[in-house]
Amino acid sequence: MISSPQIPESAPFSSAQRSWLNGFLAGMYSGDGSTSSEPAAPAVPVTIAFGSQTGTAESLSKKAAKLLGGANFDAKVLDMSELSPADLGEIENLLIITSTYGEGEPPDNAAEFHAALMAEDAPNCEGLNFSVLGLGDSSYPDFCQCSKEIDARLEALGASRVSDMVEVDGDPDDLFPTWVEAAQAALGSADAAPVALDLEVEEESGFTKKNPYPAGLLKTVNLNGAGSVKATHHVEISLDGSGIDYEVGDALGVFPENPAVLVDEILEATLIAADEPATVEDGSTVTVREALLYHYDVSILQEAFLVACGRLSKSEELKELLSSSETIKEYCSGRTIVDPILDFGITFPTAEFLVSTLKPLKPRLYSISSSPKAHPGEVHLTVGKVEWESHGRKRLGVCSSYLAEHELERPVKVYMHSNSAFRLPENDAAPVIMIGPGTGIAPFRAYLEEREARGASGKNWLFFGDQHEACDFLYREQLDAWQESGLLTKLDTAFSRDQEEKIYVQNRIIQNAADFFQWLEEGASIYICGDASRMAKDVDSAIHKVIELAGGKSEDEAIAYVSELKKAKRYLRDVY
Repeated sequence: MISSPQIPESAPFSSAQRSWLNGFLAGMYSGDGSTSSEPAAPAVPVTIAFGSQTGTAESLSKKAAKLLGGANFDAKVLDMSELSPADLGEIENLLIITSTYGEGEPPDNAAEFHAALMAEDAPNCEGLNFSVLGLGDSSYPDFCQCSKEIDARLEALGASRVSDMVEVDGDPDDLFPTWVEAAQAALGSADAAPVALDLEVEEESGFTKKNPYPAGLLKTVNLNGAGSVKATHHVEISLDGSGIDYEVGDALGVFPENPAVLVDEILEATLIAADEPATVEDGSTVTVREALLYHYDVSILQEAFLVACGRLSKSEELKELLSSSETIKEYCSGRTIVDPILDFGITFPTAEFLVSTLKPLKPRLYSISSSPKAHPGEVHLTVGKVEWESHGRKRLGVCSSYLAEHELERPVKVYMHSNSAFRLPENDAAPVIMIGPGTGIAPFRAYLEEREARGASGKNWLFFGDQHEACDFLYREQLDAWQESGLLTKLDTAFSRDQEEKIYVQNRIIQNAADFFQWLEEGASIYICGDASRMAKDVDSAIHKVIELAGGKSEDEAIAYVSELKKAKRYLRDVY
């Protein structure tokens, strides 16, 4: 018997892939020294469907397909916009990765599938094996709501949940492999190689979320004029020498720092020395002041921290507050961790006890407002500084304040977040309609710079709105210049506070109904950026109304028209 060849350790395969290949070769060379005529175990079919607003779920789906592909799976990645409940009858194994955005809503590309799945006439799903990975942020009240609803509904329709739904709170790196391993174990054949150690082949090189680039801050300037109640900062960051590339439509991840004044107030109130050691998320030890400045989120009061305060306090008021989940939620809303410390006179025995229930300080994503063709080696952001009063205290947005007030000589840790779901048309002759009030203008400044650099012949129409024309007209000089050059074909503005009746971008869309519909008929793509809870919904309603009014269509026909735009990737949103 001739021994089978072995894949060497130096070969460019993961341990699981190498194990599977060695087993395959062993089977081929078994018996009398000739290759075996027995076929290898058939690959297990699996469909991985993603619901993605910013690209994370799509990226994870592709990673899952690669991992499972090395464990004898025939994995197919599917945009959820291409999936309907009726299709589930033809699918044996289904893995779903979806985020939630807005007020517990599905991502745009998952909206139709979600609605059809929840409908009373949704088809029976017996025979379907499934598992769901939900992406979310527990600081929002509707954490992973979309994934929870899909998971429960599939089970109610008769499908078999082969592994428990996993809910990711922020960074998916820890829980994603656990979920993939569980799905592989449940769905794989006995001959399938495990995927537990496969992840090293997927590690990105260069600067990433795990290894951010210490970028130089070149400029931060307030775009709002005198008299404005806002502070919108144009931020320029150097990527020179980093090797980081990006496309317009992408986002930049920024690791913020907590305000030093808030951190010092917390330490003073808790009677903890600033140099006392504290453990951070990677297991290393730093001073507690460094931990609170750079590693833990102190700007949001989590229920777990309030409960920890209750264990240290003799306050009857706090005990009463903690007796009900509703009163806990009510108290936490709009407060930071300093509030219960001051309100109930909480002191902590150690720094470790203080940080033990805090969540890691997460990076923030900002839509990029520059084209790399127009600004080589740089990336620009348009950041609205967030400030508000709550429970008698001034509150600051963590990352927006950090960028607005950052000292130029100190680096900013950044990484690139690709968003393939918000790209310009490949056809430079195609018309583009951009709707972005306030900081929603960010990606459209980048789009216009890109179209200019490409020499794109397609028409460009921008809808922009804010409070006052005199002090809130962001990038006015650049927009005026583009109008004069002809790059910006149409510019419609809505300054809500400049007249008695408030006017918004959705009003301007309806006022221009005939032209808007004509552009759509000519093949225009619609892009929307900004607030998800109100603006994006109002703009969506206005677009449907335009199609009814100018297109002469019924309400149902307008819905179908917009649905086709979405399927053709001609209706795209970057909303938050």
